[in-house]
Amino acid sequence: MANSASKPTLGAVLRGIRARHDWTLKEMSAKSGIPVSTLSKVEHDRLTLTYDKLQQLAQRLNIRMSDLFAEGSEDNVVRVTGRRSLGTMEQAVRVTTPNYDYHYLCTDLRRKRMIPLVTRIRAHSAREFGDLVRHQGEEFIYVIEGRIEVHTEFYDPVVLGPGETIYIDSSMGHAYVVAEGCEEALVLGVCSSADEGLMDSLMSLHGDAAA
Repeated sequence: MANSASKPTLGAVLRGIRARHDWTLKEMSAKSGIPVSTLSKVEHDRLTLTYDKLQQLAQRLNIRMSDLFAEGSEDNVVRVTGRRSLGTMEQAVRVTTPNYDYHYLCTDLRRKRMIPLVTRIRAHSAREFGDLVRHQGEEFIYVIEGRIEVHTEFYDPVVLGPGETIYIDSSMGHAYVVAEGCEEALVLGVCSSADEGLMDSLMSLHGDAAA
């Protein structure tokens, strides 16, 4: 229980950013375009922000999206090899798009080279999904519930059921859709890259489609 309590909330992150710049709530509101009352509720953990508001906040304050998920100066921190993170689906950062419901896990750890997420897939065809997705790194998918059809740029589509997996080069165009006969599917995914900016790269893919 102590580990969960020590994880910074979005409110704590915003308070930290504001303190570092010596801004009042009114000044932060003017810079971010988010009302003072909303910022105050977020800082007191009575309200959270939707993805588009988080994106607006990051852009207006000139910070990375991932900086809003964990706070703390890294300049004077001694690097250690024993990092760990415990969490639940309730603590995950949720991003909803027309094709997927993403649940980003272990967001209290910064500079991760693996991004674990649980994803609910809703698109039922490649046509419905739209353009294939490409991003840096590699990814692993494990089907938890339902059946999925995996479309990739250089291979024929393949259908996977519960307990089956796929590992792909993420720079290759790809899309996951629900296989015929299923309404939705749930998968565990792990995206990995040597680039420490992977989280920001993934979040930027959601774009204006996220809510």
